[in-house]
Amino acid sequence: MPNVPPVMAETTTHVPVLVDETLRALAPAPGKTFLDGTAGHGGHAAALLAATAPDGRLLGIDRDPRNLAVATERLKPFGARAVLARGSYEDMRDIAASAGVGPFDGVLLDVGFSSAHVDDPDRGFSFQSDGPLDMRYDPDHEETAAMIVNGWTKDELARLFRVYGEEPQAARIAAALVEARRRERFTRTGQLAEAIAAVLPRRGRTHPATRAFQALRIAVNDELGALERALPEALSVLKPGGRLVVISFHSLEDRIVKRFLAEREDVRALTKRPVTATPAEIARNPRARSAKLRAAQLL
Repeated sequence: MPNVPPVMAETTTHVPVLVDETLRALAPAPGKTFLDGTAGHGGHAAALLAATAPDGRLLGIDRDPRNLAVATERLKPFGARAVLARGSYEDMRDIAASAGVGPFDGVLLDVGFSSAHVDDPDRGFSFQSDGPLDMRYDPDHEETAAMIVNGWTKDELARLFRVYGEEPQAARIAAALVEARRRERFTRTGQLAEAIAAVLPRRGRTHPATRAFQALRIAVNDELGALERALPEALSVLKPGGRLVVISFHSLEDRIVKRFLAEREDVRALTKRPVTATPAEIARNPRARSAKLRAAQLL
């Protein structure tokens, strides 16, 4: 395991998943160049830069300026070898050209949302703490979760919860929200969670609003569309023989990656089935339980 600079507790609570497995799949070595399309707080980036010392380079991209601020601080020990840029990974080719970095020996996409988003009530991602109904990774993005909940029709909301949240009670939730918003607009995460819990019984430890919140987050940030557009972009910036690693966290994302790699004739799968976290990692970081890693090599 490379010597990865630590991150102080006051800087970040986000723990990168499948770091060892990512390094094995990307095969970093001195002098190689990598792109981290979802830099987050810089955990994977730091591991890659440590493994490519003394002259490897990395371009890290993230939509969230708060994430980039943390990653910038974390990656300072690597100096000019680390280049960070704000943007969406679906635009990685243009971003790399503007940054003057690339082509790449490997591209990493960790498409799960950061625990830092959940931990900050002001971002509106979680029903655990009340906050504004926002859910935007990029604060400059116009559409918020509140706009969707208050503006979409009952049928549009039902389809959203059914497709993106895989929620069997999607129609019931949509009908309840449309009725409730006639009395009062939805503006807070707690308000929305209570409205959903009022019409759905709680089963086990999972909150009734979990799937609906997932669906809203995916829609606000166009997560699935961005992933579909990013995958061919990733191959376009790779060197011949370069490697692509994607870490996803739910079946909708994983199916997109699996289908894309199966349809491309210019890649060779390096993972027959998704790589998952070890019991030891899950014990340290429960978020890793749902992580799935797929890897491929450009021919």
